[in-house]
Amino acid sequence: MVAKKAEQALVDQWRDILALHARTQCELDRALHQHGLCASDFEVLDVLSGDACAYRVQEISERVHLSQSALSRLIARLEKDGLVERAMCTEDRRGVRVALTRKGRTLHGEVLPVQRAVLTRMLTGDLSSR
Repeated sequence: MVAKKAEQALVDQWRDILALHARTQCELDRALHQHGLCASDFEVLDVLSGDACAYRVQEISERVHLSQSALSRLIARLEKDGLVERAMCTEDRRGVRVALTRKGRTLHGEVLPVQRAVLTRMLTGDLSSR
């Protein structure tokens, strides 16, 4: 009986995590939509805003939890919107590097506080602000 309760508590905890993720993802999408982005778009821009000038697609996919094909489609859309640019890797001609454009860096700077505010509101445990 004790083992069954412990197992159920673990399952309940997992479902709480999934529910929090889903609520947070929806809230991010809603807030970022006003800026023409979704949460996944922002995650890619956020990774690219780091210290490195450009990242290989594989490096980005390891950090944003998207499949390689989904990430490629997302990057193509961001490139079409003028937010990122792709170039061949000089050290590996099969690879592609992705970098923020000036427009992408500006947009990232504008929406960073929006994204961080949603994360703060959703993840601090303050249920009254949800």
